[in-house]
Amino acid sequence: MQRCRFTQTTLEEYFAEEAKRLREQAELLPYGDLRKIVERKARQAETGSHIGEWLNSPGLRAPT
Repeated sequence: MQRCRFTQTTLEEYFAEEAKRLREQAELLPYGDLRKIVERKARQAETGSHIGEWLNSPGLRAPT
C-alpha cells in the first residue's frame, strides 16, 4: 500500500503561488470583465501573502 504524500506549505507561500498562477491565467484572457476579476483575485492573494510580514513588523505594537 502506498501513502499519499503532500508537501506542507505556509499560508504565505500558498497565497504567493496562487497569485502567480492567477496572473499567468489573466495574461491569457482578453481584456474585459473576466480578466479584471482574475487580476483582482491575484492582487488579493498577493496581499494575503504579505500578511505575516505585516503582523510581525516592528511598527505593529500591542495596545497598552
